[in-house]
Amino acid sequence: MTMKIAVLSDTHGLLRPEVQTVIRDCDAVIHAGDIDSEKILDEIEKEKKTDAPFFAVRGNCDGEWAKKLPLSEKFSLGGWNFYLTHRKKDVPEDLGDRQVIVFGHSHKFSEKVKDGRLWLNPGSCGKRRFRDEITMAVLCLEETEWTVKRLDVSRGSEEPGTGRNETAEIPSEDLLKRIEKILKKMDKGQQVSRIAADLGLDEAFVAQICRIRVTHPGVTAHGILDKVEVNRTGR
Repeated sequence: MTMKIAVLSDTHGLLRPEVQTVIRDCDAVIHAGDIDSEKILDEIEKEKKTDAPFFAVRGNCDGEWAKKLPLSEKFSLGGWNFYLTHRKKDVPEDLGDRQVIVFGHSHKFSEKVKDGRLWLNPGSCGKRRFRDEITMAVLCLEETEWTVKRLDVSRGSEEPGTGRNETAEIPSEDLLKRIEKILKKMDKGQQVSRIAADLGLDEAFVAQICRIRVTHPGVTAHGILDKVEVNRTGR
């Protein structure tokens, strides 16, 4: 008997209708982090089958609300042993009996087999950032084999993307410096319009950075850089 698993990551506050449809048709759900809010977890719980297992981990952009979620998790589905975390670099060297490794973070779909293990990154199916593709995966488990189906999700109707398109051409290290300067001025109590004027930046972009800082207490400049998805190095 085939077990179908909806594998998604980096929703960043948006659970698209097409993704919801896939979730309703699957026997389990896996979310590899950067969820953005508890609302998304509630939506997934509502859409999935009543008896469908649901596993989720905390991403680097998830705020205080997500402290209840683990950074990594081991579990079994359909007779296969899984290891789930947000960033590939956090996967331990000794994986023991883990057969399927699921991670996210880079917003880039990848499916590789290494040392007999499946390494799967479903990409991002949340808010689109610049030219990033919108993807998720359906993992089908049989008793002795697996198959992975990549799903390319159409953009459709969604909330406006954060960040201005022209930032796509700015090197990540330069944008990081701009974010750090914005945060310093914000910490001094300066208003968005004043910060934008002082730094010669677009006011909408400054407002975006300040909003992320307010809604995600404790997030660092690096975390905000990941949040707006301008770091395209695939870390």
